[in-house]
Amino acid sequence: MEGRRRIVGWGVLALWVIVIALAAPLAGKLGDVQRDRAVDYLPASADSTQVAEITERMPGGDSTDLVLVYHRDGGLTPADEATAAREVAQVAAEHPLASPPRPVPSEDGTTLLYAVSSTEPGTDEAARDAFVHAVRERVSGEVGGPGALATDAGEVYASLDGPLLYTTVAVVAILLIVIYRSPFLWLVPLLVAGVADYLSMAVTYALHQGFDISVSGQSTGVMTILVFGAGTDYALLLVSRYREELRRTPRPYDAMTAALRGCGPAVLASCGTVALGMLCLLAADMNSSRGMGPTAAVGVVCALVAMMTLLPALLVVLGRRVFWPLIPAYGSKPKAARRSLFAAMGSSAGRRPLAVLIAGAAALAALALGALNLPGALKQEDSFSTTPEAVAAMKTLATAYPQTGTQPITVIAPAADSSSALRTARRTEGVAKAELGRTGDGWTEISVLASHPPQSTGETATIRELRSALGDGVYVGGPSAEQLDMADTSARDRTLVIPLVLAVVLIVLALLLRSLVAPLLLVAAVVAVWGAALGIGGLVFEALFGFEGTDPGLALLSFVFLVALGVDYGIFLMHRMREECLNGTATGTAALTALRTTGGVIASAGLVLAATFAVLVNMPMVQLAELGFVIAIGVLLDTFLVRTYLVTSASVLLGRTVWWPGPLAKQDGAESVAGAGAASGDGAGAGVESRSESGSASESGTGSGSESTPVRV
Repeated sequence: MEGRRRIVGWGVLALWVIVIALAAPLAGKLGDVQRDRAVDYLPASADSTQVAEITERMPGGDSTDLVLVYHRDGGLTPADEATAAREVAQVAAEHPLASPPRPVPSEDGTTLLYAVSSTEPGTDEAARDAFVHAVRERVSGEVGGPGALATDAGEVYASLDGPLLYTTVAVVAILLIVIYRSPFLWLVPLLVAGVADYLSMAVTYALHQGFDISVSGQSTGVMTILVFGAGTDYALLLVSRYREELRRTPRPYDAMTAALRGCGPAVLASCGTVALGMLCLLAADMNSSRGMGPTAAVGVVCALVAMMTLLPALLVVLGRRVFWPLIPAYGSKPKAARRSLFAAMGSSAGRRPLAVLIAGAAALAALALGALNLPGALKQEDSFSTTPEAVAAMKTLATAYPQTGTQPITVIAPAADSSSALRTARRTEGVAKAELGRTGDGWTEISVLASHPPQSTGETATIRELRSALGDGVYVGGPSAEQLDMADTSARDRTLVIPLVLAVVLIVLALLLRSLVAPLLLVAAVVAVWGAALGIGGLVFEALFGFEGTDPGLALLSFVFLVALGVDYGIFLMHRMREECLNGTATGTAALTALRTTGGVIASAGLVLAATFAVLVNMPMVQLAELGFVIAIGVLLDTFLVRTYLVTSASVLLGRTVWWPGPLAKQDGAESVAGAGAASGDGAGAGVESRSESGSASESGTGSGSESTPVRV
């Protein structure tokens, strides 16, 4: 019989080898479909998206616009100007340009600007990058402009894959070694997480091919973090329960079966909640947000599938020896558990639940006020934590031409109305210059320069004035217009997606917990966490990290992730609490028992998830760094403050009302706060240990006893 069971384990491993072999060709192609231009993040209805699509169909296709910047602090010399003229002439001779570049000197004589536009690369990103590098090799000045910025951004995103993966793996490995205290065990979940990440890349590519979902460097980076973070969390819960069952069951196969039966339902419910929360992003207009929804959902589902099939098979095949040197022998008893931090927390929450709840809520509210200090909208040149050449050129121009626009605004008008559109553009307040450009496919291009620096308040007002004056059928685009459309679209998405996420999560929790009050409590808690995490970001983004702007999508994405992931942990706590109530325990006592028995393993999971998202803080893209910071801080707040103190103390105060209108709300039993406080001490702990060893707590999502807490915090 045991041999037959081992064959099952090897069979699962063989099936995964086939899956990996089938996924390999698809996973390797994901980078080929990744798009990180600003216009790729926008909805099709945006003006700037229409401009990009129409210019691609015009003669020569999409243009690559560069700005060549020659600068000397003490003032340019005649020799400098001659060198600039010669190099620009060489560029014009080697590449077809839309018009001969003309020098535009700054008033202080320190800078010379040449605008270069070419349709040679067309829409091919590789050709664009080759053109930008060829120009940079030819000229001695700085090369900036939209085309150079797109090339630099693409290179930064391409450089993320390796460091992001390696750093994430290193962080997870260190934490698992500390948690498991084994030289071998940590390798197993880490290997499975790597397989899940590879599978998620293949599935994401297949979804792109089948449904044309948007794939960006941001979404694939977050997917990797989710796979390793959420996958390791699932592994912690499973391995903890498996270790406990090995003490009761002689055969590893039977122990794993019992472990899956015990923690599987809670893990499935939590994964489903996260996936459904992420899929709510499909309702967003922003392409980047809409694409991140299914990408993130794929990540957590692939992590679940791998951790619930491949990980058990590996552990069963390896047997008990994988836990060396702390091998859980059959019939052995776990070491006597010392009073943990979570028992002490439960005692304080049980003795003074109202004071704890008020103090914790006040602290979160105070932290949330920091969100008022968040820096303004993130500009393109501030999107990098490093300083690429294109960004350096933009900063030079901003200093040398403080009252002049140096980045064209592109207007696309019907060819028959181009003259009228040109006159209207020239009369619009804030426009310094407007000229006709290419004509083709029934459209005419008009290049407009504002009287204000790029992405300033004045230029933004000019773009809005142009759109109002030119009316329907005429589109205003370009890099600054793209940033404006991103901010406007993100604001609309927040009003739609945030209520949708709340509704979906509430419905799932109500069905799972058979209550309305408990889901409202959990959702209110994670919304408070989101506000506090954003507030902490407002306090440190500029002062500590030097970030000069906030990504428009930060509020929405951080909300979706924190609500979904926060509720994920709340499910484990409430699931155990509900089980205790079903066994006849008073709700206040059950809340404290659930905290003591699940606290260690969920704290370990929270630390791993927070650490994996914190990896994003070191990435060279400000958008990723801000998102990673807010989510990491939010997970820590949820793990050690909100779930531990606020949810527990609120449950103690509410008593059986927390399960209203379900049948548990009508159960008999003492619901006194005093009794709950007494139950949080060592006596309650002993009772739980007894039930754990006898097996009556087998329906818990995390198990109980000292072996159910990988880290004694």
